[in-house]
Amino acid sequence: MNEETQVYFIDSDVLPEKALARKHMLEQDPSSRTDPMKYMPGMEVIESDVKDKVLEQMNAYDYSLYTAADVERALSHDTCSIEDFKALLSPAAAPYLEQMARRAEVETKNHFGNTVYIFTPIYIANYCQNYCIYCGFNCYNNIRRKKLSFEEIEHEMKVISDTGMEEILILTGESRTYSDVKYIGEAVKIARKYFRNIGIEIYPVNTDEYRYLHECGVDYVTVFQETYDIEKYETLHLLGHKRVWPYRFDAQERALMGGMRGAAFSALLGLADFRKDALATALHAYYLNRKYPHAELSLSCPRLRPIVNNDKISPGEVGERELCQVLCAYRIFLPFVGITVSSRETAEFRNGIAKICATKVSAGVSTGIGDHEDKYEGKDAAADEAAGDEQFEISDGRSFAKMYADMEQGGLQPVLNDYIYV
Repeated sequence: MNEETQVYFIDSDVLPEKALARKHMLEQDPSSRTDPMKYMPGMEVIESDVKDKVLEQMNAYDYSLYTAADVERALSHDTCSIEDFKALLSPAAAPYLEQMARRAEVETKNHFGNTVYIFTPIYIANYCQNYCIYCGFNCYNNIRRKKLSFEEIEHEMKVISDTGMEEILILTGESRTYSDVKYIGEAVKIARKYFRNIGIEIYPVNTDEYRYLHECGVDYVTVFQETYDIEKYETLHLLGHKRVWPYRFDAQERALMGGMRGAAFSALLGLADFRKDALATALHAYYLNRKYPHAELSLSCPRLRPIVNNDKISPGEVGERELCQVLCAYRIFLPFVGITVSSRETAEFRNGIAKICATKVSAGVSTGIGDHEDKYEGKDAAADEAAGDEQFEISDGRSFAKMYADMEQGGLQPVLNDYIYV
């Protein structure tokens, strides 16, 4: 990764002057920055060796050492070891992408059949207390902020439910002040009236809080580590609770300890060395699977997208071929985990990858706050001043009905829900 790629989204001149001044102060005086490995008051510390195992493997990974022979050996094995997985993520595997895709497709069919799950996200608030320089919600970004009332949440959920959707992912900005756990719990209770499967993607919380949210009706928790590179993480997260790397890392384990049925993992590709981040993401799920074999685990593979006030953000060197390589390697290494491909990617890419290794796609997506009705009616949601600004620009804006039809036309069986509650 060249120097320009590393800093182009950090030093953007479109960031507010106050944000740039804060960032420059933090850069010039490292002593003013808090230690990203030091827990803040109220953060639960759990005894777990998972992060040490992941970091040991990631830090020792030199993908330039792998050869074509290593890749061929990995593809010849019935079971993919960690060493095989490292080979499949390496540049040496790029010429073998077609073979990897064929192997990934076989593994997907063996474990998931011909199915693809469809869900939609709903953002209920975009207030945030973190300064993450690549995110549209960051606390210094000059955007329209909004927190939905419970009446607005119910209205939005009914609009979504009326399309036929049965699974929803509830998201907020990372602010305990504006979106506390009780508020999120009440939103979940409303969601239970309309949806059969509910996930949350919120700020990390303690085990007892995950337990409370599970009792409210949450089935699974998604947490993006963003990057597993601690040094890079420290330069990207300048302020707020999100700055504490280990507390975020342990979020999925705390969620499982709190009774959640499932957990999802991801790095945001393009923030750091994507091959090392991909390795760490998969190993994070791998080690937790060995520790909690009953848990339903899944992986995502999002790339950077432009945000409000900064259209220069892009995933840099992580092109579609590199993304496809990572996804196929994930499937070969962890054939039993779900793989979600978000609306950050194009419709063409998602149509193709769903036939190879993806098992879950989003549809009818809005990353704004309170604009689903406008979106579903074909109005310009971006012009609705009553709505909150979006977190990032999506690439695939297909409706639920269009996504369902496209999956069927592609020879796949769309699934809305496969859980029976008794």
